[in-house]
Parts: sequence; structure tokens; C-alpha cells
Amino acid sequence: MGVTVGVAGASGYAGGEVLRLLAAHPEFDIAVVTAHQHAGEPVAEVHPHLLDLDLRFTETSADALSGVDLAFLALPHGESAALAAALPAEVRLVDLGADHRLRDPAAWQAYYGSPYAGAWTYGLPELPGQRAAIAASTRVAATGCYAAAATLALAPLLAAGIARPDDVVVVAASGTTGAGRSLKANLLASEVMGDVSAYRVGAHQHTPEIKQATGARTLSFTPLLAPMPRGICATVTAVPATPDQKAEDVRRVLRGAYDGEPFVRVLPEGVWPRTAATLGTNACHLQAGVDRDSGRLLVVSALDNLGKGAAGQAVQCANLMLGLPETTGLGAIGVAP
Repeated sequence: MGVTVGVAGASGYAGGEVLRLLAAHPEFDIAVVTAHQHAGEPVAEVHPHLLDLDLRFTETSADALSGVDLAFLALPHGESAALAAALPAEVRLVDLGADHRLRDPAAWQAYYGSPYAGAWTYGLPELPGQRAAIAASTRVAATGCYAAAATLALAPLLAAGIARPDDVVVVAASGTTGAGRSLKANLLASEVMGDVSAYRVGAHQHTPEIKQATGARTLSFTPLLAPMPRGICATVTAVPATPDQKAEDVRRVLRGAYDGEPFVRVLPEGVWPRTAATLGTNACHLQAGVDRDSGRLLVVSALDNLGKGAAGQAVQCANLMLGLPETTGLGAIGVAP
């Protein structure tokens, strides 16, 4: 018998991806899967690709999850905190929602507008010191998908002092699964196909998370909805700390930060990240340059919003929390075409 795990909100896209990864994980045994409207239904009716999971969804409750060793909370923003507070302290938790990411109550109130539930250990192992902090924690807040893409691109530049923190711009396109599985007219195939649209311009909730994780002081963030199911491609630019910075300087900083990391790849010079190359993986691909006209430093980042941006990141954190190799059950090699 391995580690028993539960997944709350397992009928959604992120929850379903957690189930897919857990089904192939050699150390985890799925004991409980919960949902709201799909309670009582077989998992395979909601996730046809998980045909071999002979499980049914139960109602989401503390009672249902209180007997597992570890639970993943893949619930909508604002719903994890109450459930987490009702669970026994011995149940390790990884929250894929936003409820416990922010350390600043004022930032939470400004972007989410609901009661502040407090901060947990931030679940991005590649940040300095976070791997050890995650391993020592029983409560971990996994990153937001855009935040993972932007932070992995930007944090090393600010830490090394080659970029200024007071004028950062992020433009990122995401697949439609980033908006969840609820039926919305703007996410219908007829509306999305052949269209790229901006949304929550200047007010996206991942803005304070990116600032907190990177040390950026001012951030302009524009998210775009792209006509694809999954993936994020982000372009991050910042003013150089000195005017003579070159693209190789940026690549050298990124390589220094991620040398030996199992899931972050700094691509060879001239090769730019593509979302398709990260499909189904826990990988993030990076490439750096300098804008010829403005002189701004730039890093392009690509990852799977359901992988490194959600479920893969959560499993990586769970592995660390349980003393397992963090790569267990996860891959960095994509599927093509």
C-alpha cells in the first residue's frame, strides 16, 4: 500500500490532470475523488481518457478527505480555505487554487475581494530556498499558471541584478482550459476558434502573485485567450540595470539559475519556446534576448498550463513533501505533433 491521496474538485480540467498523473504514479494510491455536480458518477464518464480508473466521484467534504495521507485541492478560487480548515492537521495539502498564495491581505482583497485565508508555503521549487521549504511543509500553495510562466522567466534576472524591478511587462497567451470547465459562452468552440482576445487587462489576479514571487515592483500584465486547449506562451520584458546588457548575459543568468533543474530548459540560442513542445509535461522552456529597438531584456517562456502551471507542479510539490524524488511520476518530454 502506497501513500493514499484524495483529489477535491477532480471533475475539472486541473483535477482531471492530477488524476491522470496520479494514475501512473508508482507511490500514490488514489483513495477519494470528489466533485459537486458530478457526485455519484464514474470518473470515466467525465474524463473518458481515464477509463481504467474504477472510481466514482463523491460529494466534496472534509469527512470524505479526512482519512487520506495527502489531498490535492483543485477547487475554484475562494473554495479551498474552508475545506482546508476543516481537515485534520495530519492530512498534507496541496492547493491548486489561489486561496493561500498571497502573503499580503490587501493584495488579496484588491484582486479577489473575498475573506483572506492566510498564506501557505509557495509551491514553486525552482525559486531559491523553496525546495527545502516545500519539503518541510504540510500545507503548500501551488502556483498560478501565468505566474509559473512569468516567474520562471523573470525571477533570475531580478535576483542577479541585471534587470530593473520597476518596469516589467508581461504579455501571455493561454489555452482555454485555463478558464476552467464551467460552461461560458465566450469559451464555446465557435467563439474561440480563429480568434485571439485579451481579457482582464490591467487587473488579472496573478499580478500580485508574480510580483511577490519575483520581487518586481511594478508590473503591466496582459493575458490573452488563444484558440488551443492547453499551453501558455509568455513574453516577459524588463529594463536592463545597465545599458550594455546582451542577450548572452540574460541566457547566462538563466542557465546559472536552472542548471541541473529537471523541468526547466534554457533552449539553445536561436530556438524559441513553443507551447506544443511542452504538451502533457511538467517542463518549462525559456529563451532570452534583447529588444533591438528599446534595449529591453526579454525572456519567452512556454509551459503546459495544466502541467507545470497546475497539476504537474502540484505533484512535484507533493513528491517533495513526502520525501520522494521530485521527478517521480512526472516527465519533461513532450508529445508531437
